[in-house]
Amino acid sequence: MNKYNVAIVGVTGAVGQEFLKLIEERNFPFDNLKMLASKRSAGKKINFMGKEYTVEETTNDSFKDVKIALFAGGAASKMFAPAAVEAGAVVIDNSSSFRMDPNVPLVVPEVNPQAIARHKGIIANPNCSTIIMVMALKPLYDIAKIKRVVVSTYQAVSGAGREGMDELKNQVDEIVNNKPVNSNVLPVASLDKHYQIAFNLLPQIDVFKENLYTKEEMKMIDETMKIMEDSSMRITATTVRVPVYRSHAESVNVEFVDEVSVEAARAALSKFPGVKICDDPDNMIYPQPLNTSGKDDVEVGRIRKDYSIEHGLNFWVCGDQIRKGAALNALQIAEYIIKNS
Repeated sequence: MNKYNVAIVGVTGAVGQEFLKLIEERNFPFDNLKMLASKRSAGKKINFMGKEYTVEETTNDSFKDVKIALFAGGAASKMFAPAAVEAGAVVIDNSSSFRMDPNVPLVVPEVNPQAIARHKGIIANPNCSTIIMVMALKPLYDIAKIKRVVVSTYQAVSGAGREGMDELKNQVDEIVNNKPVNSNVLPVASLDKHYQIAFNLLPQIDVFKENLYTKEEMKMIDETMKIMEDSSMRITATTVRVPVYRSHAESVNVEFVDEVSVEAARAALSKFPGVKICDDPDNMIYPQPLNTSGKDDVEVGRIRKDYSIEHGLNFWVCGDQIRKGAALNALQIAEYIIKNS
């Protein structure tokens, strides 16, 4: 396998750090590694695989001789991705900046690897909740066309970054010690109004749009149709932030055009790469965020008929949104490019 010069933009953040873990775990074939971040992180030292790296400030000149640029997300994508492409790199981007651009493939490698070949320098990583859902939808779609999807998400605070995780911890400490609870980050850090997340649920992730859906909900709707290449699929979503540190959960209801039995669904899911069946109600076995944190597979359980419609199934899915929902998915795209170059 060829070795490439790789840059990680946003290396000091949660997704950037997960990139490093996965590069080592998966023995990713890099030659030189450039660690990039914002100006305030420049100069930091990172020890990685026996070598000390100095974090550099990301600029338009950071991508000379870089062949794969992994962007961890955020404002840096729009600012620097075009410069990386101009320098000759393939950008794999975790932000939402390019996902719905018709010229940019939106890819989950197990689901639509054929889209990778259509890239023009940038490949977009889908929203974390979208990735987790389509990993379970694709094997079912392959045995019967999907007519409608209703999804409710239960999303960990790490989806809001380190600040979200810190806020949950601080609030729990404040409550346990009978101190006033401070809320400064959730549901949306950029808003003036915030709510307690500890021992609470917040039915808002990102800002509301004119149609009364949040941006997060519309991402799941629009991105799923693009990835599955089926604009006829009807999708509705409700996304909720829950007081869990890591790993998202989703309750998914699927209506098919034709009948799909529980047994057929289980068989299709069990054969799909990256999906693990975790479904034994008699022994109280089902997917849980705690058990999927730090793992690569998306787990599916509670698979059962929906008796309210003619051809329907319900299931419960959990996945680590920092790994498969972000860093792992992007690295799998890079591996696919290297393998097929």
